[in-house]
Amino acid sequence: MIRKATIKDVKAIHRLLQEYGKKEELLARPLSELYDHVRDFWVYVERNNDQPIGCCALQFCWEYLAEIRSLAVLPEHLGKNIGTELTETVLQEAISFNVKEVFTLTYKPDFFKQFGFVHIERSDLPLKIWGDCIICVKFPDCDEIAMMKKLK
Repeated sequence: MIRKATIKDVKAIHRLLQEYGKKEELLARPLSELYDHVRDFWVYVERNNDQPIGCCALQFCWEYLAEIRSLAVLPEHLGKNIGTELTETVLQEAISFNVKEVFTLTYKPDFFKQFGFVHIERSDLPLKIWGDCIICVKFPDCDEIAMMKKLK
């Protein structure tokens, strides 16, 4: 079941992102930042257990532009379409806000291609999004792939 994240989910989201951050598969985010952005997150929970086993955030950048970020699923739950459902949910949220384009920075481009994302140059993204990059351990040698989807 997918629902909006609440304050009580933040520590579980943090643990999930830390796990993938240690593997350098996504940018781990500080706990304080997750509290600041909890309203950006959706979580996937099992019906019999309200603990998040997956998460995804939609962060608005401009009136027309948003970013999908922090998409993660506990390793033991991979292959159950949880990531797909979370991605579809945030894309629908973007549409409901009349966002025209959604981008992501990813190490899994094939996953996002199935939703119609296409590879773009990172330099095509607005400067505003690079604020988070400064805290990344890979800055300035980012090796993530920038992808964009135009929404109807």
